[in-house]
Order: sequence, then C-alpha cells, then structure tokens
Amino acid sequence: MAAQNGNTTFAPNFSPAQDHTSSLPFNFSYGDYDLPLDEDEDMTKTRTFFAAKIVIGVALAGIMLVCGIGNFVFIAALARCKKLRNLTNLLIANLAVSDFLVAVICCPFEMDYYVVRQLSWEHGHALCASVNYLRTVSLYVSTNALLAIAIDRYLAIVHPLKPRMNYQTASFLIALVWVVSILIAIPSAYFTTETVLFIVKSQEKIFCGQIWPVDQQLYYKSYFLFIFGVEFVGPVLTMTLCYARVSRELWFKAVPGFQTEQIRKRLRCRRKTVLVLMCVLTAYVLCWAPFYGFSIVRDFFPTVFVKEKHYLTAFYVVECIAMSNSMINTVCFVTVKNNTVKYFKKMLLLHWRPSHHGSKSSADLELKTSGMPATEEVDCIRLK
Repeated sequence: MAAQNGNTTFAPNFSPAQDHTSSLPFNFSYGDYDLPLDEDEDMTKTRTFFAAKIVIGVALAGIMLVCGIGNFVFIAALARCKKLRNLTNLLIANLAVSDFLVAVICCPFEMDYYVVRQLSWEHGHALCASVNYLRTVSLYVSTNALLAIAIDRYLAIVHPLKPRMNYQTASFLIALVWVVSILIAIPSAYFTTETVLFIVKSQEKIFCGQIWPVDQQLYYKSYFLFIFGVEFVGPVLTMTLCYARVSRELWFKAVPGFQTEQIRKRLRCRRKTVLVLMCVLTAYVLCWAPFYGFSIVRDFFPTVFVKEKHYLTAFYVVECIAMSNSMINTVCFVTVKNNTVKYFKKMLLLHWRPSHHGSKSSADLELKTSGMPATEEVDCIRLK
C-alpha cells in the first residue's frame, strides 16, 4: 500500500498525471474551473477541508502505527527465526518491507503536507519526487507480491505433484517484483514537481506532485491505462482465477482414499490459509477499485466534476479507503494468522536474559537452528 496524495489544485497549461500518488485532478486551467483564489476564499479554511484534514490525519497516524510497528515486528522475527522462513512468508515480506518504508518515511511528510501545512510542500523538489516515487513503488510491490502469493498457492494446491518453488526461484521472483515495480514507477518521479498553487493572505501554497505538459496528454492517458491494466485489472483477474481454482480443489473435490487425521488437519490448514488470502484480495479490490474508478472519471470524463464543490471531500474519502489497504494487509498477515508476535517476544526474552552459564538455551537453539527446507510443503501461514 501506498499512501496517496491527491490535491484539488490546478496549474495553467498543464494536464494532471494520475500516478496513484499526487496529481492534479483535471485538465483545466484556473479560469476553466474557477478555483477560488481570493484571500477571503482560502479553500484550506473551509469546513469541508477541515473535515477532510481530520480524516486524512487519522488515516496517516493509523498507517504509521499499524504498518510501522506491525511490519517491523514481522521483519525482525523473520530475520531472526528460521521457523518463519517458509516460501509464503518470504513473499509476504515484500508487502511488509514496502509498507514499512512508506509508514516511516513517506507518511510523516504527508502528515506535514496535509495536516500541519494544509496542502503546502516545504521540503524541496528532491524529497517531493522521492516521496512520490517511493509511494508508487510500494503500491506496485504490494500488488505484484499478492499476485506472486496467489500463483504460489495455486501451484502448491492444484498441482501438488509438480516440483515446488525453491528458495532460488523465490529469490528471483522477489527480485523481479521489485525491478518491475521500480521501472514502471519511474514516470512518477520524472514528472513530479513543485509549483506555487495559489496565494492566500500573503501565504503561498506549494503543490507537490506529478504535472504532465498539455502536449503529452496522450502519453499520460496511455501510461495510466497501461498501469490500470498491468497493476490492477490483470492482477485482480489472475488472483481471482487462482483462488477460484484453489477453492474448487479444497472445498468441492472429493479426496480419494481413507482420510487420516493428519490429512484432515492439513486440509483445514490449507483452507484457513486460502481464506485469509481471499480476504486480503477482497480488501484490496474494495480499497483500490473506488480510487481507480474515481481517477478514470476525473481524467477521462472531467466535466463530471466541473464546479463540484464537494470534490475535495469525495477525493479524500476515496483516498483514505485506498490507504487503509496497507493496514488491512498488516493486520491479516502479522496479527490475525501468524505466530510472529510469539517469536518476537521470545527474541526479546532471549536478548535480555542473562547468560551466566556460557551455553545457549534450548529456546535460542530452536530459534537459530530450526528451519523449513525449501521444498517442504507449507500449508499454514504461521501468523497468529
């Protein structure tokens, strides 16, 4: 997930870029949209903006706390405890790393931009471009990681006799997820800029986000449709098909032969794992579909929002729904179905326990030496 940063602001002779981070909402100039620029019409002083500021502030604070702390616990436990290093958890680690970076690096700047300075960027062009770029990369990493997890579960359950993914293949897949995300997000950094949005009461409001020149509208729209297909429609359809096939295999296909208690337990574990992943997919669609839908209407049918005074509130609501997805991922993977917290507590106890006997405790040995072979079947995500 990546936190978004959309502003209801406009720049003459520019068209907006929808980079899933910051963008100008319409293809209009100041005169076309009649944006209030008088000193008595400061949009940041309206009740609508005040309500939106509270909503976005609460959302950002939640992301910093939930994603910052939760993903740190998961990453630390995964680095220390070999028992957690199954293939599924290594793929989940991509989500944790990307969401953690956004929570600790991007969200504080967003809090300052939205809440403290009320839509004014005061940190320079380099940080403006970096924050926008990191948010965009994080979103694509999360999407691609969810897709990789779905394909891994599909291969493990629907085609159990085929060779499982090993750590070498998983490492290549993880690298591919990051490389693809980094490359396709480059325009979000290239077209990010600062510009004086408007001046109220002798105070400049500096916009930070993507601004594409008017003569490149066709390139922007092509880029947006490419991203929409590659990073939303395609992954959602693929994950849906994978989980539909997995569900048919687990719930509607009779298991031949006598079912021992061990077989029944493995089946229950697989079902629980798939249910969690299906909930994550559902949350992803519910969070991001409104944002993509809003962006399509905004960029391809801009007259729908012409002179709509509640546009700012609507955009912030949609944006907060999208941002909440990172918290849902953290709660599902780190808190609901994982033993991460248990392992983290054990790590802390081992760290503070005095070692006068010069020998390592059995618990410490368990943490360091217990491992999961790369080809061993992993049915349950070890998350509590």
